[in-house]
Amino acid sequence: MRKSVSLFLRYLAIERNSSELTVKSYREDLLGLIQWLEQSLGTVPTADQLTPQVLRKYQAALQEAGYARTTIARKLASLRSFFRFAQRQGLATDNPAKPLRNPRRQRKLPHFLSSDEIGRLLGAPPIHEPAGLRDRGILETMYSAGLRVSEVVGLCDGDLDLDEQIARVRGKGRKERISPLGSYAIRAIREYARVRVRHPLEGSQGRQAAVFVNRFGKRLTTRSVGRMLEKYIATAGLDTRTSPHTLRHTFATHLLDAGADIRSVQELLGHKSLVTTQIYTHLSTANLRAIYEKAHPRAG
Repeated sequence: MRKSVSLFLRYLAIERNSSELTVKSYREDLLGLIQWLEQSLGTVPTADQLTPQVLRKYQAALQEAGYARTTIARKLASLRSFFRFAQRQGLATDNPAKPLRNPRRQRKLPHFLSSDEIGRLLGAPPIHEPAGLRDRGILETMYSAGLRVSEVVGLCDGDLDLDEQIARVRGKGRKERISPLGSYAIRAIREYARVRVRHPLEGSQGRQAAVFVNRFGKRLTTRSVGRMLEKYIATAGLDTRTSPHTLRHTFATHLLDAGADIRSVQELLGHKSLVTTQIYTHLSTANLRAIYEKAHPRAG
């Protein structure tokens, strides 16, 4: 077994050109299995002798030891990859890790802001300077349309039709969708456009020129938006869990709280699957439950 693992790690490093970190991760996962086999069975079988039953016991031991679901899933993926290699090399006839099921992932409810909190955040940028007008425009646009940070920095002038109050957004996989823009976002974009200064190369792009630019007049990066938001989170005294994606979570949650139907929210977010959007119904339900328990005289 140890020799088979060594061959596999060599294959990853040389033939697959995997990074040192990847090889290290596989090594730790596979040596962890070997160590467990020695402790539990008193011996280490060959790759061809291991069975799904033994590996299920190993998986159970990982769960009892308190490993996170994601860690267990990664370790099982390492085993599947190793045994596929062992099969190709004639070191094993079967892949005993193939029948193993990953532990079901525990979905955490995303963090979102209340109406008061989002108001404080949107009001944080100073509007007496160009950078503040830009930042107000970014935040208003993200909250108004539920955009990812990559989508807002990717906006071009030609993507906006402010008279029709819509934006063409390029989401994951370059998939396009049309997103409505609210009056606050439109006003903020127009106010910023009056003071925006472009880099000559950016300005020559015409309709492909970036809507939001940095102090050098070039298109912003997602990281620069993240740093900008961190500053305003502190100014507004908001939870440090707040991130650019929090505005997207807040957009979806507020729509559902106000009675929007989930399929419409799915379209607005650009989710391929309704399952992805359904996480927000849990947030909405939790919010309704909190209101009920606070307001109903016989809720407690």
